[in-house]
Amino acid sequence: MQIGYNILLGLALVVAILFVALVFLTGKGDAMSGGTSGVRTTFRGKASFDDQMSKMTIMLGGGFMLLMLVLDFIGHRLNK
Repeated sequence: MQIGYNILLGLALVVAILFVALVFLTGKGDAMSGGTSGVRTTFRGKASFDDQMSKMTIMLGGGFMLLMLVLDFIGHRLNK
């Protein structure tokens, strides 16, 4: 069980680094502008680079949260 915990911890570290890098690289400095949120898509067209980065940010953030929940559950089991 300890080996699986360490593997998941390493995976969570990689996801966290990718998430932080993606947020910093795609940030436009308008976080407090109150603009529209969400992912925009064009009708019958390919999603733009910004749309793809938004989707990837959401996926990485959700994956990180899920990994942290699993690690917390396993960590509590190991400490019993």
